[in-house]
Amino acid sequence: MKKSFFLLIALPAVFIACTTNAVTGRKQLSLLPESQLQEMAITEYKSFLSQSKVVSTSASKDAEMVRRVGSRIANAITEYYTKQGKGDILNGYKWEFNLVDNKDVNAWCMPGGKVVVYTGLLPVAQNEAALAIVLGHEITHAVATHGNERMSQGMVTQGLGAVGDVLTSGNSKVNSIFNGVYGPGSQLGFTLPNSRKQEYEADHFGLIFAAMAGYNPREAIPFWQRMSAAGGGNKPPEFLATHPADENRIARLQGYMDEALKYYKPVTK
Repeated sequence: MKKSFFLLIALPAVFIACTTNAVTGRKQLSLLPESQLQEMAITEYKSFLSQSKVVSTSASKDAEMVRRVGSRIANAITEYYTKQGKGDILNGYKWEFNLVDNKDVNAWCMPGGKVVVYTGLLPVAQNEAALAIVLGHEITHAVATHGNERMSQGMVTQGLGAVGDVLTSGNSKVNSIFNGVYGPGSQLGFTLPNSRKQEYEADHFGLIFAAMAGYNPREAIPFWQRMSAAGGGNKPPEFLATHPADENRIARLQGYMDEALKYYKPVTK
């Protein structure tokens, strides 16, 4: 009864907070201002880096590569939205790109452009263009406010969507949801279907952004084939996973390829 009551009174806030995303054109639930998420991200990002082995760009070509590729994609995204008159999408963004010594095959981007790549990803990426595919994907999650959408869904599920005032970072429940969405390797079980939709959006626009930055979008196909091989046969069925099945993802990427190639101009080093 209590849960039903919370969900019932939360419905008006849900309808009010449904907006059209300027990146994807899709209706999204957005209960929190991006500025608030960016503030929370700065705190969590600094905390993560302080507890991790950050690889110095002055001592590592790999770390310099991560910084270089990320910066090129960030510049491409800025140009893309400025030309469309949507530059305010990136309000508050202060890009940071760091390589962390961690064997996990992973990378992520928090609100405001706080990006981390794990060293474990690089042997699978194998080249700069494949790294660009990954960073384009992860950065799209941020600029398309996918995290805000997942947090908002979590807030409604927990009855927080009924709160009238803007929730602050001091709210323990909101902090918990934030960590569940943005914590490295995390996932929220009740948002799995939407997460797959978000993954396809990140693949689509990430491919375009990588191409705009001067990286061959065709590298996405062999990269995801390598990722599939690296995963082995221990992956759960697609309906139980946040990410699409590898063969479905690759098929979608092939469908996006002609569009991405229109933006592709090889990078000049």
